[in-house]
Amino acid sequence: MDTRFWTKEKCKWRRKVLPLTAFIILLALWGTIRAQSPVDTLPPSPPTEVTAFDTPNDAGKNITINWKLSTDDGAGRNIVKGYDILRSESQEGKFEVVGSVVAGISTFQDDKVKNRRNYFYKVRAKDHTSSDSPTVGPVQASGQWYHKGKTVVLIFVVIFTALVIYFVESAKKGKKLYVRPIPGMDAVDEAVGRATEMGRPILYILGLSTISDVATIASLTILGRVAKKVAEFQSKLLVPCYNPIVMTVAQEVVKNAYLDAGRPDSYDESNIWFLSSSQFAYAAGVNGIMLREKTATNFYLGMFYAESLILAETGNIAGSIQIAGTDAVTQLPFFITSCDYTLIGEEFYAASAYLSREPKLLGSIKAQDWGKAGLIALIILGGFFASFHFDTFINLFTVGH
Repeated sequence: MDTRFWTKEKCKWRRKVLPLTAFIILLALWGTIRAQSPVDTLPPSPPTEVTAFDTPNDAGKNITINWKLSTDDGAGRNIVKGYDILRSESQEGKFEVVGSVVAGISTFQDDKVKNRRNYFYKVRAKDHTSSDSPTVGPVQASGQWYHKGKTVVLIFVVIFTALVIYFVESAKKGKKLYVRPIPGMDAVDEAVGRATEMGRPILYILGLSTISDVATIASLTILGRVAKKVAEFQSKLLVPCYNPIVMTVAQEVVKNAYLDAGRPDSYDESNIWFLSSSQFAYAAGVNGIMLREKTATNFYLGMFYAESLILAETGNIAGSIQIAGTDAVTQLPFFITSCDYTLIGEEFYAASAYLSREPKLLGSIKAQDWGKAGLIALIILGGFFASFHFDTFINLFTVGH
């Protein structure tokens, strides 16, 4: 026997090679067996009950296709990999694939169509082979004027509109409408009177936004009421402005307020002036006015940013009565902590109606209050019925997409 074949070095080499050789042989045998096994060449069963219709409650240009899954999708031979949706503009024309979905999905929306044009569809179940459903059509896409799924929204809009009209007409006829008191606005007379007694001016800040901001417009409305009261008390009103256009409007508002008070000769246009359009330069300028003029009352009404705390703290140090109001949620905490009165959120907008007592404004505010009360009642009822699984009531308020 030749012992050279079993030397130590050759044994190590054979221990590495022999397992690899055995693996290659087994892999070849497995491939041969697989190649000899029969291949399923039959196509999957086609989808059935195919329907195509204009997608409801939309602006058009959309057709929905539904079908019943192939019997080989998740069952039967379970070979369906997905579905192709084919479209043609004529029943005998060339069909093109317009979309695909995976197995288990039985609906598709074709949003690449034109309105008022005929289309034909069929659905193809696919594996390594495929089978098509019968052709359906013609079907056309069209837009709808009314979204039936949003009827509940229409009902609420009609009810709210009716409330607004009712309360506005009632206010015009002289009926007194109760509006919840706003402490900040009730304090205007007190604040102006205090400034008159002390012989010090009143400072009014319109915020740091433009005339296009609704907060600025609301502030200008309140300014008219404050200016009229200042004219009646014959006190001094200072209005430094951040925006030159807002300054021009403010001058007209204050001028008309003095005229309404019967004291047009007391109006001084120089007391409403443009200070700066730079945020912190404006804040520094206003702070200087507070300390030099020793203002007795400060109004901060409008849109404010990071300068809000600087202004309010300076006024607090100066010992002024301070009334603030803004819809800038991030600035409200600073005003609440530094000012005597703060108009929070919608109180700021309601203040103009509260002060002017103008019928249209009062009517809209009253209608909003009734609308909120109705919504609160519905939420409570909804919670009650949901607790007892009474879904009929809840489904009445379901809004479709």
